[in-house]
Amino acid sequence: MDLHLIPGASPTADERDAVDALLGPPPTAWEGREQRVDNEGHVGHGGREARQQRHLLLPALHSVQSRAGYISPGALNYICQRLTVPPADAYGVATFYSMLSVKPRPKTVVHVCDDLVCRISGARALCDTLTRRMGPAGEPACDGRATWITSPCLGMCERAPAVMFQRAGVGVADETIAPADADIVMETIQGGARPSRAPVRDTTGPRLLSRVGRVDPASLDDYRAHGGYVALRRALALGPEGVIREVLDSKLMGRGGAAFPTGRKWEAVAKAAVRPHYLVCNADESEPGTFKDRVLMEEDPFAVIESMTIAGFATGSEQGYIYIRGEYPHALARITGAAEQARRRGLLGDRVMGEEIRFDIEIRRGAGAYICGEETALFNSIEGFRGDPRNKPPFPVQSGLFGKPTAINNVETLVNVMGIVIEGGPAYAAIGTPQSTGTKLFCLSGRVTRPGVYEVPFGATLRELIDLAGGVPAGRAIKTVLLGGAAGSFVTPDQLDTPLTFEGTRAIGASLGSGVVMVLDDSVDLEDLVLRIAAFFRDESCGQCVPCRVGTQRQEELVVRLAAGRPLGSGSDERKLLDEIGQAMRDASICGLGQTAGIAVQSAIGKLGLFKGRGSA
Repeated sequence: MDLHLIPGASPTADERDAVDALLGPPPTAWEGREQRVDNEGHVGHGGREARQQRHLLLPALHSVQSRAGYISPGALNYICQRLTVPPADAYGVATFYSMLSVKPRPKTVVHVCDDLVCRISGARALCDTLTRRMGPAGEPACDGRATWITSPCLGMCERAPAVMFQRAGVGVADETIAPADADIVMETIQGGARPSRAPVRDTTGPRLLSRVGRVDPASLDDYRAHGGYVALRRALALGPEGVIREVLDSKLMGRGGAAFPTGRKWEAVAKAAVRPHYLVCNADESEPGTFKDRVLMEEDPFAVIESMTIAGFATGSEQGYIYIRGEYPHALARITGAAEQARRRGLLGDRVMGEEIRFDIEIRRGAGAYICGEETALFNSIEGFRGDPRNKPPFPVQSGLFGKPTAINNVETLVNVMGIVIEGGPAYAAIGTPQSTGTKLFCLSGRVTRPGVYEVPFGATLRELIDLAGGVPAGRAIKTVLLGGAAGSFVTPDQLDTPLTFEGTRAIGASLGSGVVMVLDDSVDLEDLVLRIAAFFRDESCGQCVPCRVGTQRQEELVVRLAAGRPLGSGSDERKLLDEIGQAMRDASICGLGQTAGIAVQSAIGKLGLFKGRGSA
């Protein structure tokens, strides 16, 4: 393949070292590889082996970004030479992600969350203060050493407002701090003492959360002393078919929002004749208001590793991937440490627990793209392409990662499997309701006294869950609850006794989604939140399909007109148009982002009556 490199662009020694640290030293002709450069700067390789490393493109971009602060043309050239990727293609990948930059910028970038929960918890005042002290967002500050920008949800909603420090250089690491204020931001930029990481808050539960806050998440020995790896030993005794039988009997449904039967997915992959099989853990938890998977990864990382090993064994997968969102640096460090310890102790690798079973895990870090939570977009991201969703069929169980049969589940779904293997599928199915079995993690945030992750059996009511979190502050009344996140819907106070089950929420035209329960009292500006939701989906649309690309843009424009009291024609006509846009996105969008992008906005206007009386009737 001839690579048309960017003319006159060469990597610095630092950039070259960053790439070589990931890919190893560059091969030479003495190692059986030829390379030639003509007078126009075109590079030719015998690059079949290099092209097979295309999946390392995103890690290579991360390596340069983490070292230099941005991806220069010279660094892009070098990465493309090493991986035999056309520079135009690699540029398209690099510019797809919000955490990567192809333009020079300071080595410290402060990401200030101004999404829903942080928005009602002081983020706007924080942004105003940073504007006064550091200058406008995106401009160099502090003698050119730092800049600040606004960010979508950082997944720290129980401690809002949150900021993330994205740092570049040798020996530095990204860090998220919450709650944060302007003094903390300025002190951190100056390298002063920072507050220690806050302990887990009000995160309680009998099963999935039983070790959180009680077991040292950095110690494999402590994890095993509290029952760790008993489930894997039991799984090996049951055999792959036995494990899948228990998961089928449990009626475990996926916890990421789609609620697909987990046992059926695993069974389809296990029976697939095409090899190899892959297992993917979707830890790109980017839905605004969601943070349960982050808590599990940070506070019980060995459970995630053990659960993935059981799933890999059951589905006949020798290789697993966990894709962690880029905004979760602490979770990334915890999972990386857990995997390394497990590998050293024979719990990952060529002989798991001394048996003739191979399973290992590669950890991949996202780079700021909500769309990569969609399973096929995530596959593309791992493979080194833009995170655009794929058309279905074929489904992942037939053709997923690298075109092979793939089982993909989120963190919460996988961690459920340990209890199912130990106690048996029928015992698990006895918890909850016949159609919604087991327990569920809910992310309580917003105007509640004790925000955090709460685990309850399916069937508990929304009112009971809010009471567990201490209810709303004294003197306030619940105005609405956003159930399921930005892609969910608003629930009115007269629906608080709805049972939290798949079937119960469907009955009121809502869904559990990713487990978001965002409580909003009568002090919250709901119209401002709806405007933020509309802007969020417009910004996060990957733009691949017209219904979503245009629909999210038109939806935001329409909501802005209604909020300003300047509808085109009558307000009722605008609301009808909004319904039509939402229907078009649901019917014709390629993936779930476009299909759900209008739900919250429509429910806010239809159920809560927002923007009525603005402009013409």
